[in-house]
Amino acid sequence: MDGTGEARNRREHRKDKTTSTNSADRRLDTIASTRTASNMTKPRKTAKPTGSAADFIPPRPTIARLRAASKGCQGCDLFKVGTQTVFGEGPSTAHVMVVGEQPGDMEDRAGKPFVGPSGKLLDRAFDGAGIDRDDVYVTNAVKHFKWAKDARTKRRIHKTPNAGEIRACFPWLQQEIALIQPRVIVCLGATAAKALLGRTFSVMKSRGKPIESELAPAVFATVHPSSVLRAPPDERVRAEKMFMADVRAVGRYLVKAAPERTAQRARKFSGWSTIAHPSAISSASTPSSHE
Repeated sequence: MDGTGEARNRREHRKDKTTSTNSADRRLDTIASTRTASNMTKPRKTAKPTGSAADFIPPRPTIARLRAASKGCQGCDLFKVGTQTVFGEGPSTAHVMVVGEQPGDMEDRAGKPFVGPSGKLLDRAFDGAGIDRDDVYVTNAVKHFKWAKDARTKRRIHKTPNAGEIRACFPWLQQEIALIQPRVIVCLGATAAKALLGRTFSVMKSRGKPIESELAPAVFATVHPSSVLRAPPDERVRAEKMFMADVRAVGRYLVKAAPERTAQRARKFSGWSTIAHPSAISSASTPSSHE
């Protein structure tokens, strides 16, 4: 081989080496970028909880910003248990806000609230009450699924969040209420009702009745639809009728509520700080939401 051929081979070898190196560098950059983005949204399971979601509330919050920020929440230990944060969903102009206890198994997997059987029963109740589902914002007092594994079936069994977990997650709910400013809040079950109305509040004594509150012109409480679905066969029909009647009471209130009163309150209402709500949630375990 003459000198010209050898020089050509050396140039081609250097070109191939450079191309290979550049491709490898691009792959490393892509991997590093992906890992960085992942670390920004997914909390490390070994991290120590901060004790409050207030540490993760973004400046100048909007619902979209809150939802994005909640993905990295480490306010309590439940971020190590749930698959992902399940934030509220619905229009920012919703007149009705529904607050449940926590996401269930299907919601935890889907990342959306009320997509399981309880959500379907709730949708039927809204339809029967004449409430437009597109005018409803749905969320939970706790944004992570708390569960324990059933040793016999390997199913994930719901566990009621304790008072510390509810208190740690409360800043998310505070901000949702402050931004949505609903005309009506509907609490589903004892956990949601006690978080918003105080630990002495009884769902069974006050279900289906409008309660005046600083949270909204009216707050209603009823049982969680999951308790209706789990009722014994001989009690299921009655439980469902009572649940439907409670939601119809919400529909009647919305029809009768004076628009000017709602508008006046909307002008006066201002968002909370991220300090725990003064409903005096005790440090003791919170009763089941199926009360």
